[in-house]
Amino acid sequence: MTASSYLASVRACYDAVAVDCARLLGTDLAGKPLDRAMLGAFAECVRGERGGPGRAVADLGCGPGRVTAHLDALGVRTFGVDLSPAMVAVARRAYPGLRFEVGSMAALDVADGVLGGVLAWYSTGHTPPSELPRVFGEFARVLAPGGHVLVAFEAGDERVRLDHAYGHPVDLDVYRTPPDRIAALLAGAGLAEAARLVREPTPHEASQQAFLLARKG
Repeated sequence: MTASSYLASVRACYDAVAVDCARLLGTDLAGKPLDRAMLGAFAECVRGERGGPGRAVADLGCGPGRVTAHLDALGVRTFGVDLSPAMVAVARRAYPGLRFEVGSMAALDVADGVLGGVLAWYSTGHTPPSELPRVFGEFARVLAPGGHVLVAFEAGDERVRLDHAYGHPVDLDVYRTPPDRIAALLAGAGLAEAARLVREPTPHEASQQAFLLARKG
């Protein structure tokens, strides 16, 4: 699958499920204390860097905006970017005081070295492994020195084909990835691992869930 074809497939799938995704995921963070802890640590790291409180954080693959809003509530100036126009429309309706844009995490409309943080909350899981170095290189490009990135993803070592999601038929790949591999790819982009968490799945999850926090030197 080419880069353009996988992006078109992801966009089409999430356009189709946007409204129901927002409805079904709306309060999921409430029951996940470890996930919230990693978001809290990320927010504190961003605020603690020199110039951090004034630098924005990009929530890439923001979906319906719930995590963008969570970070904003933690005192981090956050904006969302998503490939799906329908997802961006849902996020703008739900959080009219926040900024949401249509865009690709592989080619961000952001200047070099201006962001205090980058969040990829389960948003790299549809990216073919061969494309991840380019995506993580883009994360590094837009981060200021000392900025942080937090990547949340399904741990494992397999490709899973989804034919149904959020009550809709879809045609989508999910790539489960070993945390060591994600850490190595981040390091290759100049983003040094600072911390990681791997937790067991909830009853509604099919694999371990991993969270990697890294810093640009």
